[in-house]
Amino acid sequence: MGDRKIIVERPAKKIYLEDGKVYKVMGNEYPASDVFNEALNLAAVGETSLKTPKILEVTKLDGRWTIVWEYIEGATLAEIIERESGKLDEHLNRFVDIQLEMHKHTTTRLPVLIDKLHRKIKASGLDATTRYELSTRLDSLPRHTKLCHGDFNPSNIIITANNEAYIIDWSHAAQGNASADAVQTWLYFYLAKKPDLANKYLGIFCKKSDTARQYVDKWIPIVAASQLLKAKAEDQELLLKWAAVVEYE
Repeated sequence: MGDRKIIVERPAKKIYLEDGKVYKVMGNEYPASDVFNEALNLAAVGETSLKTPKILEVTKLDGRWTIVWEYIEGATLAEIIERESGKLDEHLNRFVDIQLEMHKHTTTRLPVLIDKLHRKIKASGLDATTRYELSTRLDSLPRHTKLCHGDFNPSNIIITANNEAYIIDWSHAAQGNASADAVQTWLYFYLAKKPDLANKYLGIFCKKSDTARQYVDKWIPIVAASQLLKAKAEDQELLLKWAAVVEYE
């Protein structure tokens, strides 16, 4: 066995690199169904023409479920943006291009995003009236089967030495509406205390995808509410504000 390099270590999971493979070791609280669903996500996107890590196996190590996939060597787009801050617009445009290329793909092998959002709204802890209004709005929005990442951010893009872009971490992937996926990314930047970057990103997304900002904004309360259950304490206030059922301008 080669040297082991820890990438992430938390109580609920550990991710490490060894012998050119990435191992994601789940905590004991992970049910087998969740593990195999995540593996299915990775396998499903691997059947598209997108550049993604190939899944290698699902196994048990020391009694814990483990997903193994190939290691993609390179720098994350987040690291490149940090290093080349003067090229922010260039890198942000490429980031959106990668996302839009992903949204061109459709799949019926992944969970349905609208169904996932309904479940998360139900478990959000919001009052019954707000939950009803959010669910009603969600049902009124178009159902699509576009490939959505669910956590599309620059840390999940690997740029190789050959300047190829690989998308990683498909644990939240679903089939659904691209605008909902874009709002997930907007929230990621906003909650990272980068509101200017969040709005710059969404402006580029709307322009390149020819999508009205007013339409994208309809997803903000829904996606914000869906994140309340597992949100950090410091993010709760902002998410609660966005989850209020109001029209955004």
